[in-house]
Amino acid sequence: MACTGFIVIMTETLPAGLLPQLAAGLDVSEGGAGQLVSAYAIGTVLAAIPAITLTRGTRRKPLLLAGLLGFLVANAVTAVSPSFPVALGARFVGGAFSGLLWGMLAGYARRVVAPEHAGRALAIAMTGTPLALGIGTPLGSWLGSTVGWRWSFAAMSLLSVVVMVFATFLVPDAPGQPARTRAPLGRVLGIPGVATVLAVVFVWMLAHNLLYTYIASYLRQMRLGLRPDLTLLVFGVAALGGIWITGVLVDRALRRLTLASVALFVVAGALLVAAQHSTVFALLAIVLWGLAFGGSATQLQTAMGEAAGENADAANAMLTTSFNLAIFAGGAAGAVVVDGVGAAALPAGMIALALVALVAVGSGRRAAFPAGR
Repeated sequence: MACTGFIVIMTETLPAGLLPQLAAGLDVSEGGAGQLVSAYAIGTVLAAIPAITLTRGTRRKPLLLAGLLGFLVANAVTAVSPSFPVALGARFVGGAFSGLLWGMLAGYARRVVAPEHAGRALAIAMTGTPLALGIGTPLGSWLGSTVGWRWSFAAMSLLSVVVMVFATFLVPDAPGQPARTRAPLGRVLGIPGVATVLAVVFVWMLAHNLLYTYIASYLRQMRLGLRPDLTLLVFGVAALGGIWITGVLVDRALRRLTLASVALFVVAGALLVAAQHSTVFALLAIVLWGLAFGGSATQLQTAMGEAAGENADAANAMLTTSFNLAIFAGGAAGAVVVDGVGAAALPAGMIALALVALVAVGSGRRAAFPAGR
């Protein structure tokens, strides 16, 4: 399951490290090549809720294998695309399968273990995310720069084959949701705690993506002497630490863990504001930022799973949609800031949004992030 998350996230972010090569290979501008990321995100936003709604009763293992097959095909078509429209269509399809997998993966991981270990199981399943961001995407960018961008996407298809083989023999199956327990989506949204978790997801991930998307611009404008790829590597390693801490604590201290993670965002943003030209301050901020972000998906999906109960898959599909809308909004709002007042203002926006998320988590002490958990 962690390898599946790795494939999903690396497929999403891979074009960001290969924009010049993609632009040259597909005969478009770098801005046009950037739409390969947008097409993937649009596919996720549009497909997540319908895909999970239609498959709520389907057994989980065949659904996992179907999703991996979708990534195999989407990345293979991208690798051999003769034109930009074909690549764009393949990316959209890949995003649609991302919506399916993210919507069902959290609930699946929680179902195959004893209830008291559900949070830890989810933390393990989510380790693929920081690994993809901190190691996979830089490695894929290096491969694409060395032997050609098509080989990077071909490698992702090959990895999908390997994971499918292992999943076939090693991953236990789990039943879908019985028809009698499937609440309509409107009623799922009305379950106490669900709307609060969705709000926290959007604001918190907007705080993250506002700076993460434009980290190269921030480092350049602040003259910190840090390379973006090495900075993201530090971030990714710290994120692994964050997800380990989350795995240890999430089953008995969800509320306090989430409050601490969001608060670390505020501290990291404050250090980046204070960093100016201090490389040491900047690196410390990036480590704290990675620690805070590493366990965020597990914390939020655990909170959503516990609030929604048997309707966790449908609720997590909404979470996936909210997450990807935050990616959109972070890219758009960050562009306005960078082109307007400059990237140096991004940490201030990160602080403001994280404070809103902190208040929202604090206010959810009854249903979303219950006290005494």
